[in-house]
Amino acid sequence: MQCRLFQGVKARPRPQLLTALRSRGTLVLFLNFALLACAARVCGQDSATPSPEGTISGIVSAQDASHPASQVALSLKSHEAGVFRSILTDYDGRFEVRGLPPGVYEISVEEQGYDPFWTTARLEGPSLKLELQLAAPPSLPSPNNPYAVSVRELKIPDNAHQEFNKGLERMAKKDQPGSLSHFTTAAKLFPGYFEAFYHQGVVETNLGHLEKATQAFQKALDLSGGRYARAVLAIGYIHYLEGMAVEAETIIRRGLVLDPNSADGYVVLGMTLLRLNRPDEAAKSAHEALIRNPNLANAYLVLADSSARKQNYREQLESLDAYLRLEPDGPARQRVQEVREVAQRIVNRMNQQNVAANSQHP
Repeated sequence: MQCRLFQGVKARPRPQLLTALRSRGTLVLFLNFALLACAARVCGQDSATPSPEGTISGIVSAQDASHPASQVALSLKSHEAGVFRSILTDYDGRFEVRGLPPGVYEISVEEQGYDPFWTTARLEGPSLKLELQLAAPPSLPSPNNPYAVSVRELKIPDNAHQEFNKGLERMAKKDQPGSLSHFTTAAKLFPGYFEAFYHQGVVETNLGHLEKATQAFQKALDLSGGRYARAVLAIGYIHYLEGMAVEAETIIRRGLVLDPNSADGYVVLGMTLLRLNRPDEAAKSAHEALIRNPNLANAYLVLADSSARKQNYREQLESLDAYLRLEPDGPARQRVQEVREVAQRIVNRMNQQNVAANSQHP
């Protein structure tokens, strides 16, 4: 896999490891296999003068009926703009929220008898109109009900299971076209096989087909009734790869609400926060990943880049050494060692400067 794991060294070098995982080779997706790295460039938030405040409005209706969803609670939240609003729809299911600064908004609706609804939207101009539809809960497995999971498993035909497992085997051997063929067949044999659609998305991401990957992840999410955390995190990861870090953060955090024990999800959140130039938060996210999985080597890559952003190269060396202990023969080993050499030279120079300064002032 060819990817730049650190940026060029200039007058005051910051040897940074983490790069985007888009390349001509195989992509190792975070949800099933080890990540190599995160982001080659840091995209800070736009510091341009904000445009005038705007309005988000629309209508909420039930997906399985023509009547509007009246008097239901709707919330709008934006981490980017620092806004939280909560209102009720009117008797026609309509809503309107004024005085909103531009940015990405997380919109959620909760109503008894329907699945919680959640989406994101960007307000860029003076107004944004939305049409939101509530869906009745599907008869899908609940993570707190192992018996329901077993019932669903029994519904999956044996031949679909076999195709799915063959897809996993081919994926482990880095045979992307072969694995995609098996996952596609599994989904055809059992159209509700959202895990198969998810893995289609994994392969399409590996192949660099991000639009097809997004469609597959969305299909998996729809089939699961919005409850398959891996699909949510994967969609957030695609947004990250496409440079939409603000949207990615919102979606990844939503995925972590669904699965707060996803160590890999916290790593990807850390990657995204680094791209947003928030190294302290990125380090915190990496620590959350290590709490859940102390042997997750890629969390140390996030910590290493977070330390480099703050020019704390001694801590960076510690994180790089931790990664190499956990992945001594990993595919990122050579790049990690190259970055470590640069960081070590900086630390050595700092030590020499300190010795010289102390000798002048005994």
